[in-house]
Amino acid sequence: MTILSAVRTEFTRYRRMVELAVEQIDDASMLATLDSDSNSIAVLLGHLSGNLCSRFTDFLTSDGEKPWRDRDGEFEDRGRDRAALLAEWQAAWSAVDAALADVETAGDGVFERTITIRAQPLTVADALLRSVAHVAGHTGQIVLLARHFAGASWRSLSIPRGGSADYAANPTREKSPDGPTSRS
Repeated sequence: MTILSAVRTEFTRYRRMVELAVEQIDDASMLATLDSDSNSIAVLLGHLSGNLCSRFTDFLTSDGEKPWRDRDGEFEDRGRDRAALLAEWQAAWSAVDAALADVETAGDGVFERTITIRAQPLTVADALLRSVAHVAGHTGQIVLLARHFAGASWRSLSIPRGGSADYAANPTREKSPDGPTSRS
């Protein structure tokens, strides 16, 4: 497995986990917070979408912090409904997919190339790993909030409680959030 395929796999895993978590909550839960200093799922989706669009638009050729990005605004409730948030989410992942396709066709040495984020130089490999880690962190927040708000109706996105022995008996590969028959 190459670094690019590993990055794609992890992005796909986290993207799907967020989508499956969001499917389990109602619209009011998307806007709910645990307290006045917490982010809602809607805010986290907006932030991740803004970050991914900024970082991955012209990934190899321009600074990853675009002048059109309003990072501070991403942490405000902009009153977007589920459809608008998910449309932004899909657009962000389209930017990621296009950038990863550019990386794939860029040729030898692409992972050692220098790009910038906020005028700071990073290798392409470092920038990709940084982004995967950022998405992973916020995915955990979104899943935790969705699980909290879904309550007893929550469907596990990984090994359900009490299912570890069954998994250990057949640990041939990681189970994707879509279940044991899908591919990661």
